Amino acid sequence: MRRIPNLVRASTFSCPGIFAGMGMIFRIGAAASFALLACMAQPVPAAESSSLDSVIAEDPVLSAGLKIYAEQCLQCHGEKGSGTEDFYPDPLVGDGSIGELTEIIVDTMPEEDPDLCVGEEAAAVAAYIHHAFYSEAAQIRNRPPRQSLQRLTGTQFRQSLSDLYAHFAGLQETTWENHQSKHGLSVSIYEGKGWKKENRKIERVDSVVDFDFGKEGPGEGVPWDEFHAHWDGGLRVEQTGRYEIVVRSKTSFTMDFGHDSKQLIDNHVQSEGRNEFRRTLLLTGGRVYPLEIDLNQRKRKGETPPASISLSWVPPGGIETIIPASALVPGWSPPALQLSTTMPPDDSSYGFERGISVDVAWDSAVTEGAIEFAVAMRDQLWNEYVRKHRKDERSREEKLKDFLSDFVTVAHRGNAEAVHPERIVVPAIEAFEDETDITKSVVLMTLKSPRFLYPSLDADRTVSQQVANRLALVLHDSLPSEGWLQDRIKKDQLRDEQSIRRAAERMLDDARTRVKLKQMLYHWMELGPEDDLRKDDEKYPGFSEELIADLRTSLDQFLDATVWSETSDFRQLLAADWSFTNQRLADFYGEAWKPAKSGDENTDEQNGSGTWTQSVRDPNIHVGVLTHPLVMARLSYHSATSPIHRGVFLIRHVMGRTLRPPNEAFSPLSPDLHPDLTTRERVALQTSPESCQICHSRINPLGFALEHFDAVGRFREKDMNKNVDASGSYLTRDDERIEFEGARGLAEVAIANPDTHRAFVTRMFQYFVKQPVASYGTHGLDELTESFRQSDFNIKKLMVDIAVIAASDALPDSEPKKKQPKNNQTAGA
Repeated sequence: MRRIPNLVRASTFSCPGIFAGMGMIFRIGAAASFALLACMAQPVPAAESSSLDSVIAEDPVLSAGLKIYAEQCLQCHGEKGSGTEDFYPDPLVGDGSIGELTEIIVDTMPEEDPDLCVGEEAAAVAAYIHHAFYSEAAQIRNRPPRQSLQRLTGTQFRQSLSDLYAHFAGLQETTWENHQSKHGLSVSIYEGKGWKKENRKIERVDSVVDFDFGKEGPGEGVPWDEFHAHWDGGLRVEQTGRYEIVVRSKTSFTMDFGHDSKQLIDNHVQSEGRNEFRRTLLLTGGRVYPLEIDLNQRKRKGETPPASISLSWVPPGGIETIIPASALVPGWSPPALQLSTTMPPDDSSYGFERGISVDVAWDSAVTEGAIEFAVAMRDQLWNEYVRKHRKDERSREEKLKDFLSDFVTVAHRGNAEAVHPERIVVPAIEAFEDETDITKSVVLMTLKSPRFLYPSLDADRTVSQQVANRLALVLHDSLPSEGWLQDRIKKDQLRDEQSIRRAAERMLDDARTRVKLKQMLYHWMELGPEDDLRKDDEKYPGFSEELIADLRTSLDQFLDATVWSETSDFRQLLAADWSFTNQRLADFYGEAWKPAKSGDENTDEQNGSGTWTQSVRDPNIHVGVLTHPLVMARLSYHSATSPIHRGVFLIRHVMGRTLRPPNEAFSPLSPDLHPDLTTRERVALQTSPESCQICHSRINPLGFALEHFDAVGRFREKDMNKNVDASGSYLTRDDERIEFEGARGLAEVAIANPDTHRAFVTRMFQYFVKQPVASYGTHGLDELTESFRQSDFNIKKLMVDIAVIAASDALPDSEPKKKQPKNNQTAGA
């Protein structure tokens, strides 16, 4: 019996082939004469009432392909391409076109006699394989994705605990508009030693804390050698990670952080010769942490040194800078949980974090986090609860019971009737006398319960509670905490898609949502705070840590300005002809990075790196994130560009196509071996073998389009004294080869390509919902992508649509699900 050979073992291939799921591009030419026949057998959408067998039986091309597959392929590749243990165990799945499958069969199948299956027979068997089990549509039809039971991810665990804490400590104002309208720290300055109101001489908001008062003092009416300054406000954190807080002062001071009972730095008695204080904190993105600084300038015997103080930080992956005004919020902020427990990494193999594993490390981290939370409950929240209810005539034990019952109810995302908090609280009170032991017992039982760790377990929850839980999890990675949302839950007002959409639109304008979207975009661009972006100092002088930090700020501001604009246009992410710049970037990257001229639309923002503004427009140098120097540097080697890394990024992340890594890792050819070759010529030489071209005929033409940008993302016309060749191409799923020139041509192809739209929608859905989009309906991705197009690619509306789909899944089938608003309605900020 003849068989289709294992492509991995085939003599003409050394990388996994298309039948192994890569969907790789193959030479177009030998099968060109069969293109018409292949197109005639495009996959037929399976009707609900039609079986796969009947569809194949009614199609002469698919029927012929089935017969050939049974005769020549079945022994090796198994029934419906499932694989066989003896010959080829991997299932035949991928995203290649029928034309690509036809080509590989014509060239190499069957292994012992490639000429046996050619012409119409090759096209027929390719059409059958594609329709029956190979294509994405076939995979969904044969094995419909299902929503999997998942625990909280590390991020969701941290955010949920933060909102649990905020439920008792006072809900923070998370609306982004309010955050953006307030910058800096409030300060009150008093003459003399104390806080007497009559001695208060100055009240203002300082954009940053960076003062050397000298002998002029802090202001009019305040002696330089004896005064008290009190800064009050919050630190706004946009990224979860470790921050180093740095205070430098030659003057006596104290600093509280997170809660007024938590002193971060105590320099009340100034230590001689010690002027620098550093503290490392693990902080949660989307949160505002209250802070207070009290500076006491006292007269000393002999000479009194002038007062000075500065407040800096080292953010994750960054360098030390004065904390910018944009990260400071003036006035009182409610206490915030500063959780030091580090959660182990979650599985991210599918492009988004999933809570699928339960091991010793995760269980230990949950226990550690629960104990840490119990300490905060006892020392901060319980004491505050007692103070607020000091006039209450109930006994202390009754107050504790109510306090802990409320905690259990909120943590388990339900109401008291469904949660039955007394089952946890009463036994703890009966078992222990000490309030610390009682609190720790209740917190551990509550936070290690499946009702907290597995939020999709909806038993006994009302429909509105289930909907609110899903909205909070999708948009905030947390549990419902807002008062208005709790009110809708109590009134059971989240029972149709219209009310769900209004709630999602309101929850969109939130610091937690922004943090989650920013993390998704960085994951999409394969960027992280720990990336090593160092380059050859001799070849790229001036590409310093300070410049890299500025590039991160530049990209952050571009993402915020693009995504959260009124249009929120996805196409601008890939094609905007401007970026954000400052003087250091302009000096390094040249004219295209200079600030826009007066009269152009720009945005100025002051922070530790100077004034930030939009750059001049240049469509060849600024091409959205595709040519941003941070992305270009990440996708380059230490001293040269990497068209392969750039091409793989474009194929997988931008175009959304399937690639598998090669069987064997290889090192790039050293430039020293071919000193006269450009990077493009060297890569083309190394990947020229036919076995390499299976993959690299798809990868290289995309990566080469970015060759105008060197290893630090600086535009160049020459490489090795030769004109840069930035021509490229892309082969679509429909076998159309699209030629283009340079980064701008690449962007135009990408934003017009349906593959790009589907890829971005898929990644957004999976990252926010953490479930496959097909598990919410067979045609869900097509409908969501079409809605995305109809909205002019509005990312904010896409987020709302995703949240509505996920939350509406909780509605009972018996209740009518109202149609979504027309596609031209965009999400409100």
